[in-house]
Amino acid sequence: MTGTERRTKIVELIQNSEKPLSGTALAKQCDVSRQVIVQDIALIRASGYDIISTNRGYIIQEPLVRERVFKVNHTDEQLEEELYSIIDLGGTVVNVMVNHRVYGHMEAELRINSRRKVEAFMEDIRSGKSSPLKNITSNYHYHKVAADSEETLDLIEEALRQKHFLVS
Repeated sequence: MTGTERRTKIVELIQNSEKPLSGTALAKQCDVSRQVIVQDIALIRASGYDIISTNRGYIIQEPLVRERVFKVNHTDEQLEEELYSIIDLGGTVVNVMVNHRVYGHMEAELRINSRRKVEAFMEDIRSGKSSPLKNITSNYHYHKVAADSEETLDLIEEALRQKHFLVS
């Protein structure tokens, strides 16, 4: 078993356990030393998992984030309004995606969650640094949006619908 496979197994074991798992128990299940488990836990944390060490073992703090993908269409002039509609209601624009008939699926990470980040993004677009990815698919594109609850995502969806950005 490679290190990557072992770390994937460790995450699965901790997630599927009803109680905290000790380093010793993980080491036994992965057939490595407890020190290797400690090093793996550090690498797993660095990759973005919120693993907490308790006096009874390791647990993973599940994120309280919900995500939804919205298919939208708007002009370049409406781009800023679209982003503000999402972030002002508590959403984070995680990425933008397009499905091009020749190039296939393309996406770019955005992580826009504040007016300051919208302004910086818009400045990059206006300066000619680049153009919106949506322009290669007649303005049709998708955004993965993250929020703290389904209710917040519902509010964002309704706002996009009212502004006629949402595509059915």
